[in-house]
Formats: sequence, C-alpha cells, structure tokens
Amino acid sequence: MAKLIYLMNASVDGYTEDGQGRFDWRAPEDPEAHFQVCEFVSYFRTCLYGRKMYEKMVYWETAPTAGNQPQFLLDFAKRWQAAEKIVYSRTLAEPRSAWTRIEREFDPDAVRRLKTEAQHDMSVNGPELAAQAVRAGLVDEFQMIVWPVIVGGGKRFFPEGVRLDLELIDEQRFGKSVIVLRYAVANRSKLEEPLI
Repeated sequence: MAKLIYLMNASVDGYTEDGQGRFDWRAPEDPEAHFQVCEFVSYFRTCLYGRKMYEKMVYWETAPTAGNQPQFLLDFAKRWQAAEKIVYSRTLAEPRSAWTRIEREFDPDAVRRLKTEAQHDMSVNGPELAAQAVRAGLVDEFQMIVWPVIVGGGKRFFPEGVRLDLELIDEQRFGKSVIVLRYAVANRSKLEEPLI
C-alpha cells in the first residue's frame, strides 16, 4: 500500500505562505539547494492538489518553453508533466495540464482506494487540501521543506485543531540553508477513525 505524504515548503515559524498570500520568500538563492529540492519533490508519480496549489504548479507544464532554464529545472518540469495529477476544485472548469483530472469533492474513501492500488507513494500538496486528508486520517508522513525565514503569519503548514504524535524519521540539509524534515505518524494503527 502506498503512503500519502504531505509535502510543502514552510518558513521556520511553520507557514506555507505569508499574510499577503506570498511564498516568494522561499525562492532559493542557493543553486545547490534549489537543485536538491527539485530532485526531492519530483519523486512522486501521483500528486493530489487543491486548486490554488495546482494553479501555482501548472507553470511546470510550459516551463521548458520559457527559455534559459537550467537543466535540472527542465528535468523537474518533465517529471512533473508525466505525473498523474488529481485536482480538487468546485470551480476549475478543466485541467491545464496533461495527466490531470478534476474531482469536485474530496472523498476520503476514494483516496484510501487510491492508496491501496498505487505502486508508488503519493503526495498531497496545499495546506487546505492536506488539512482534509490529515483530518480523515489519510496522511502517513509529513515532509517539511524548511526555508530560513520567519514570516510572522499567514497560512499554516499544520491544520488547526488536530493532534498527532509524530516520529522524526529523517532530516536532510540541502545547500547552506534548506532543511527537509520527515515525520511519520506514530501509532498509525490507532488512527482508524477520522481525526475530526
């Protein structure tokens, strides 16, 4: 059975975007860190997105045509384009990328079936969609790509009102500034009921 992994960039104080909805503070100045993070993120072959996160990521559908892109970004774009993408949105009329389907509602049972059938681990991206998956007891692992900045408020990485015991399973430092923290949900067998 595949794991569902919540993967997101975060500030040191735990936000995925600041109070104005910006996330440009995470743009790396360290090319080595940027390369490593792209390698890390491109591992997934199935990605679950909320509409806002998908609209940010769909850039990679046409990124190779932007010109003067480093090779590692072109490689990342190719892997992103080849991944299956499931977008949860009530308003998005049609997908703007290949290998993409739109679901109008987040259905925890459908995601459980998907996890059972998948051959590779899957990611859930975007704090609002991830909050639904966390509350439904579907997230097996949290991966925080932590950037060296404090933004003081905004959209939080972890959902409000949920308590989980986590176990640190790995930490990696990329370049001079970025740390990836991997946490598994502890006592997974106890999480048979949704966490709402």
